[in-house]
Amino acid sequence: MKSQDILPVLASIVVIVLVAVLEKQSKLVAALTATMPIGASLALWIVYSANEGDLPTMQQFSLGLLLGILPSVAFVITAWLAFRAGLKLGSVMALGVAVWGTGAALILLLRKLIGF
Repeated sequence: MKSQDILPVLASIVVIVLVAVLEKQSKLVAALTATMPIGASLALWIVYSANEGDLPTMQQFSLGLLLGILPSVAFVITAWLAFRAGLKLGSVMALGVAVWGTGAALILLLRKLIGF
């Protein structure tokens, strides 16, 4: 296995452990840690390496990352609103994933229809 295959897994494990440790000290710091751009940074590195730094490829991938943030933000907003409404974790997660999936599908549909 290449380091670019192993590194994202290790980084994910480190973030999960950090969130578990930090949430006892500060919920905000734990949330900031959970939302660090580690995945995006690693993905940029992997795609850059795999494509030998091809600028058009990196521009297209970066746009995909930017657009991919939108359904994730919708997921987090949905979770926040659902918890405020008193829903339990299972319902919150199901609703959040449904909203994320809908947002991702809309982005893919728009890309197909208008080509961005």
